Amino acid sequence: MILVIVVVLFGATRLPMIGKGLGEGIKNFKDAMRSPAQLDTPRDPKSEDSSSES
Repeated sequence: MILVIVVVLFGATRLPMIGKGLGEGIKNFKDAMRSPAQLDTPRDPKSEDSSSES
């Protein structure tokens, strides 16, 4: 029943594209959860001091 509603709303030609997009999104999310956060690395205070001397 749900599959019929989805086919009517999106059309049969767009279903593979929607499935591919969802699959890639889930894969990217899982990869992001496994890898260490690179945005949370602290800045090097020595490099900030050397740039402010000039």
